[in-house]
Amino acid sequence: MTQCCTQNDKPSGSRFDRMIQNCLDYAFAAKAQGRPLVGILCEYTPREMILAAGGVPVCLCGGSLEKIAPAEQHLPAGVCPLIKSTYGYHLTDSNPFLAMADLIVAETTCDGKKKMYELMAQRRPMHILELPQKANDANARTHWLAEMRKLKAELEDRLSCRITDEALRIAIKRMNRERTLRRQLAEQMKQAAPPWSGRRLLDYKSIISGIDEDLQEYERLLAMAAERRDATQAGVRMLLTGVPTVHGAERVVDLIEQAGGLVVCMENCTGIKPLLEDISEQAADPVEAIAEKYFHLSCSVMTPNTRRLEWLARLAEEYRADGVIELVWQGCLTYDVESYHVRHLAERHGLGYLKIVTDYSPSDSARLSVRIEALIETLRERKR
Repeated sequence: MTQCCTQNDKPSGSRFDRMIQNCLDYAFAAKAQGRPLVGILCEYTPREMILAAGGVPVCLCGGSLEKIAPAEQHLPAGVCPLIKSTYGYHLTDSNPFLAMADLIVAETTCDGKKKMYELMAQRRPMHILELPQKANDANARTHWLAEMRKLKAELEDRLSCRITDEALRIAIKRMNRERTLRRQLAEQMKQAAPPWSGRRLLDYKSIISGIDEDLQEYERLLAMAAERRDATQAGVRMLLTGVPTVHGAERVVDLIEQAGGLVVCMENCTGIKPLLEDISEQAADPVEAIAEKYFHLSCSVMTPNTRRLEWLARLAEEYRADGVIELVWQGCLTYDVESYHVRHLAERHGLGYLKIVTDYSPSDSARLSVRIEALIETLRERKR
């Protein structure tokens, strides 16, 4: 088993090495100042709206295997691990961010999430965004804009504030800056020898958005990247797609790079997908501009989800991928079915393809490693 990355892959002293503690410190300080915490559970929730309300947007998606067993007291075993882990934190009262949340904004993506929210809402203040699912329907856009306006009204009511257009534009500018910096970090992976591994890049993010020190760290990392040419060996270049790899659930990325692959692009909600589009800072109606950006996210809940396939083809070319690995959490039916289209796309573009269906347990790691190594060796021979 070979690793694509050298010992120099992990820059010392990165702020993101203690990301959770940083976010806890920030959250406690914000609460002490009277700022509300708003939990989010999906990329469809606009952080700009929460920031404009004076709130702190924090991602509550669970990545802990330990929280799944408690969740199965209420939830079926067949529900995806992300849902169960998130709910497990709720049941065990072991997530301080969840405990501090003045409001949770959730969304109607998959059925498992919707029903889990009903249980969580028995003890937590919650607002549900109704996500339309026809990606090409004009009425769907109208409905989504109405949902954005409802969210604005809900935040104003719950948080006793007024969200002005000026505050929205300031928040849009901040989030555009964060997206731009993270996008530029991701684009470093286009190089023949990137300055870090895909696994390390995955660590360069925070569960709280818009923290000044995080933005400064992104800028420092970008400056450092210019001095870290050839920090990684070329490896076999892999594009990872499918479900999000939330904090604590990065095992498959580790397995790919331990097997000699280099994850040069992650087209998922914890990767580049939410960074591909910014929001107009001069839009006449900032709420409408926000709604348009978030409606464009290519989640597998959308039908048809042609935008995802278009982006996959473009990203595979831009990042010069040799193969595509599709990660599907057990119980995630939408991504599981959509893998049919992704496989055919990979074949049309001459890319290797591997579909992995797993959960948070490491019990299948040895079996997955064998499959990943076989693909990478095949692609390595092809490159030769």
